[in-house]
Amino acid sequence: MEGEKLTAVVTVGRKSKSEAVRLARETAARLRLPYVSRHLESCRALREKYGVEFIMVVKNGTLTLDTPGGEFFFHPGMAHMRLKNLSLGGQDHMILAMGLTEGMSVLDCTLGFASDALVAASVVGQRGRVVGLEANPLVAAVIEYGLAHHTGENYAVHRAMRLIEVKNREHGEFLRELPDDSFDVVYFDPMFRHPFTDSVSLNPLRSLAMSSAIDAASVAEAVRVAKRRVVLKESALSREFARLGFPLVVGGRYSRIKYGVIHKNGR
Repeated sequence: MEGEKLTAVVTVGRKSKSEAVRLARETAARLRLPYVSRHLESCRALREKYGVEFIMVVKNGTLTLDTPGGEFFFHPGMAHMRLKNLSLGGQDHMILAMGLTEGMSVLDCTLGFASDALVAASVVGQRGRVVGLEANPLVAAVIEYGLAHHTGENYAVHRAMRLIEVKNREHGEFLRELPDDSFDVVYFDPMFRHPFTDSVSLNPLRSLAMSSAIDAASVAEAVRVAKRRVVLKESALSREFARLGFPLVVGGRYSRIKYGVIHKNGR
């Protein structure tokens, strides 16, 4: 918009074909961002040339976001291993915390890479529903396109990707608009207050994700919206569980990650 500083431009990979240019132009129009020609310039050069922080690149049939912390793109990642473990009869601490079964509905308020949403979608299946909220429009665009077009390593991953509904919305506002008991589970996975510095894959997301903590008002709305449970993912030593009123904390005995749980009506 006029008077606002641009944060991103959209372009294509070097030596891209006309199909990539078409997708890049469509993406730019949808996000209300400028499309710029790439020629042989690097993303760093484009960043300096246009005075932007992020470069969205269409290449090899994918959307990639070049950030100061590295490339951000969709990939099933650890969800693949978690789904394989579940298929072999293993347990997943997030699924246990949610009390999730086939046919249930989940609202993921902090979608991010969508790894947790993928695991949830695999469990609830086609009879269930998983909606993922992502406040940053650039992240939402990359993840939504990836979920719709990425080829899964196997059918379970492929099916789960196609089941997730992505909405570019801020969770507090979205929760307030929902009627009571809209979803079985409402889930929060914010950027940890004390992040694991060895999580290099998260570096590109850190510059894009909302850094503010989950507030008590959002948790209260989540309790109203959830039929069964509200779940918060945090580091094991986090004080967020106590601050936000999660009476039950579960997870692996030696895991660095824990899940706070609020049961609704004893369910």
